Amino acid sequence: MHPLSQFKFCPKCGSPRFIENNFKSKRCEDCGFIYYFNTCSSTIAIIINDDKELLVATRANDPAKGTLDLPGGFVDMDENGETAVMREVKEETNLEVTGVRYLFSIVNNYLYSGFNVQTLDLVYECKVKNLDALNANDDVAKLQFIKIKDLQPEQFGLQSVKEVIEKIKRSFI
Repeated sequence: MHPLSQFKFCPKCGSPRFIENNFKSKRCEDCGFIYYFNTCSSTIAIIINDDKELLVATRANDPAKGTLDLPGGFVDMDENGETAVMREVKEETNLEVTGVRYLFSIVNNYLYSGFNVQTLDLVYECKVKNLDALNANDDVAKLQFIKIKDLQPEQFGLQSVKEVIEKIKRSFI
């Protein structure tokens, strides 16, 4: 099902005459407003300790509750990717990020409350100040470091994160 099919009313005037305009937009026949369904931005943090272990989270909530994940999350309004990944790392791990380096992006379909959110995940290498502050918070049930060579992509619940893990493993072999 195309995500736009769930939008029945014009978000500007409330008209039910909100029709398909093209593959990525709907148009209101009353006020003329055109709504484009664009990808949401999200971040993924790669935090590697001195022992070549990757910081891995266990998801506390659905989607994919109980599976492995990497710290990160949605970019808020008026926020860039670097600020978002720093905020998300702090919220989920209690770690202070001292430096970020953009690595690559990857597409994802994130099923949330029965709605398919299409995301563009921005992957960053993050340097942190002090690992002693590490603590699982927010939507993270558990945090652990896993040796990169021991990572198993199939244990990660989100497709984009599985692909990130595969790329990370290839770059460290």
